[in-house]
This record gives sequence, structure tokens and C-alpha cells, in this order.
Amino acid sequence: MIIGRKAEQQELLKAYASEYSEFVAVTGRRRVGKTFLVRETFDYKFAFQHSGLANQNTRAQLREFRQSLVRCGMKKCRVPVDWSDAFFLLSELLDQQKEGKKVVFIDELPWMDAPRSNFVSAIEHFWNGYASARKDILLIICGSATSWIINNVFKDHGGLHNRVTYKINLAPFTLNECEQYAQSRHLGMSRYGVLECYMVMGGVPFYWSMLERGKSVAQNIDALFFSQTGKLHYEYDELYKSLFKNPEPYIKVVETLGTKRMGMTRDELVHEGGLSNNGILTRVLEDLEACGFIRKYNYQGIKHITAIYQLIDNYTLFYYKFLHNRAGVDENFWSINTNTPVRNAWEGLAFERVCFEHIRQIKQSLGIAGVSTQIYSWRVKDDPVYGDGAQVDMVIDRADQIVNLCEMKFSTTEYAIEKTDDESLRHKVGRFSETQKGHKAVHTILITPFGVKRNMYQYSVQNVVTVEDLFKD
Repeated sequence: MIIGRKAEQQELLKAYASEYSEFVAVTGRRRVGKTFLVRETFDYKFAFQHSGLANQNTRAQLREFRQSLVRCGMKKCRVPVDWSDAFFLLSELLDQQKEGKKVVFIDELPWMDAPRSNFVSAIEHFWNGYASARKDILLIICGSATSWIINNVFKDHGGLHNRVTYKINLAPFTLNECEQYAQSRHLGMSRYGVLECYMVMGGVPFYWSMLERGKSVAQNIDALFFSQTGKLHYEYDELYKSLFKNPEPYIKVVETLGTKRMGMTRDELVHEGGLSNNGILTRVLEDLEACGFIRKYNYQGIKHITAIYQLIDNYTLFYYKFLHNRAGVDENFWSINTNTPVRNAWEGLAFERVCFEHIRQIKQSLGIAGVSTQIYSWRVKDDPVYGDGAQVDMVIDRADQIVNLCEMKFSTTEYAIEKTDDESLRHKVGRFSETQKGHKAVHTILITPFGVKRNMYQYSVQNVVTVEDLFKD
């Protein structure tokens, strides 16, 4: 059973029903379920199916391609001499098959492009010279190395330029989809448990598939991360190496960004990471953003708008916080460290990331799902004219003449707004109003899991968004 993915399935089925040949690219980070989506949608029935081999040369790739041809019905088949020959053999296999749409699914396509293999020109010729000249081919390419597909297929200036007719980017699960998945697995998790797991692993379906029935959330996290045999204990070692052929600069950027909660400007990243400010860094940042590990957002101040790069991958941030370069961590670490300062600090930051991943649900809760908005962060430092500095991590600037300043507070119970919170909120509203042009009304929003406790300061905010809102479909 597929959880969610309705829009993506509709796109795939629409391409299948087309009266012409169609070229579909499915992208998304590692372990997000791209292969599962395609296979389930077409009930594992393909005219041809193949998956590239990781870290293998062209000769090994061609031998495996020949094996896929044999498995799909080509009984007498030689090993192709090159990729042009391989796709010629594929066209012969397709010519032998009965009428109807023929689905060709090539998984982990980027791995097939070994150095000096001329793979791109070969698949380009296969599509332009054979598939697109017919009406019965559905070519689906897939790969976790999203950056490779973007740069070599989407941005190709040669024969593949504008040839992809359907682009499907598969995002991680939302909280709602994770809850559906947990229920389908009969894991017996509360919404708080789902939220905690999401803060640790994000919405990566493969990670969620490792959770075991009969164990608490803490026991599952200990078993997966802190046990020496835990399945996610060593995931980091493979994560970036499997996506990028030269992973070192990517890991360096990720490690540097992991030291700053709200991220860094490009200049700060270059300075603190000891990186070269050149085209290679631009490519690394674009690739990491395309793969969903970092986000680029605007930080507005008094006189300028600054681009910030922030590490947002939940798994990576959890790994850096509790496992990276730490030997001998107790295998029951998560169960033992309940309500400790280090865990409380992490929970506050992790909850902020969850909120940024569910902006659509926040807007829906505020009744502005159909209102055009700009999302950014805002900060002013100490200033002789404006006074003390202030910072708001999430600003929803609305086209209906309202600006929402969103405060995110993690709590395991109802959050009690105290006098200091009230003073801080009033100060931020005042500073924001002073430094902004225009006449929009400024409303404060509190996002906290279990709502606000009734007291004399509860009306310091105009709206409250709870975990129930974040779980909406």
C-alpha cells in the first residue's frame, strides 16, 4: 500500500495514458521511496527494467544492462560494446513486444554515467531517434543523485534540452503521512511519538520502515542510532557518498553549516569552512539544495536582504548533535537522557525545523491557504537609533495586508506564556514595525505542540498553532 503520493501517482498514470511517448524523471533524496512509487504504480510490470550499479566502471555497467535485457525477455543477447549499442539492443527488445504502452524504467540512472562512457549522448539518441518517434514508449528515469539529473538532463543544452515531459520531485513524508504509515504498520504511536520520530529522522520512509512494533519511541531510537549494530548508526557514511561522486566538498559544507543553527551567508561559509569562493562552491550549494539537505532563504534586516544557507536534513542534524565524532556513546543514550539540557535544547531547534517543513499546514490553520505569501526570517542587531536587537525565525508576509511573526516553542505540555515572553513579543513587534515600510498589521503567532495555558498573558498572541494543525493532510 502506498501512503500519500496521490499527486505523483496521478502524474505517472497521466503519462501512461498519453497518446504519445512520454519522458518522465523522478527525483528525490536517498531513501525517500522513488523506486517503490514507480514499481507500485505499475504493479511491477515493465517492458524493461534496469538499475545502475554504484561505483562501477562502464564495462561492469554494460554487463549488468545485458543481464536486464535477458531478464526482460531477450533470450539471445550479447554484451553491448558501448552505450549506443546497449540502447540499440533495448530498441530491438521493445520492437519484439506486443502492442500497447511500453514502460521502460531505468533506476539509479546517474550511476550508469561512468567517466568517458558517453552515456548521456547515448540515451539522448535513444529518446530522440527511437522513443519519441513512436507513440508507445513511457521512459521513466530515476535517481537519488538529483543534482546529476538536474545538470545533465534538465539543464542539458544539447539533445535532451526540454525533452523531459514530466518532472516529479518526491518529497519526504509529512507528519500526516508518517502517522498513516505508523498506523499501517500497527506501531501504536501517539502523535507526540510521531512528532519525536519526525524530529529525529524527518519524513524519510525507509527510516520509518525500520521502527519495530512493541518498542517505545525511545527504545527504537536507541536501537537504530546508538546501538553499535543499529541500522542508522552508519547511514551517514553512505548517505553523501552514494549521492555525489566527489563527496568531500559536500560533506565539508554540510559539516560547516551544521555548526550554526540559523545557517550562514556564503561569505561566512567560505571563512569558517576554509572553502574557496568559486564556481565549485556554487555547484555544491545548488546540488545540496536540490537534494533537500539545505535550504536557501532570505534574512531581512534594516537596510538589506541577505541570502542564508541552512542545513535542514533532520537525520544529518541529529547525527551531528549526538553521534558525530563521539566514541563510546551509551547504547541506551536516548532513554537515559530524557528532559536533560542537551536534549531540551535539541528539541527546540528540531521543532523549528518541523514547522518550516509544514508551512502549508500552518497557513491552512491560519485560514490563509489561498493567500499569496512570502516566507522569510528577520533580524536586527543592536542599533543606536532603534535600540536593542530582535529576531524572528519565521515571518509570513501576506498579500492581505497582514504580517505574521511566528514564535516556535517546543513543550511536552501546554505552553505557559510568562511575563518575559510577553515582553519579548511586544519588543519584537515594535522593532519589526519600526524597520518595515508600509502599513501592514502585525500579528504574533505561537506554534507549540499542545497549545497555550490559560493565564493573564495568553492574549499576547493573536493565534495559536498546535501539533493537531501540523498533522493536517
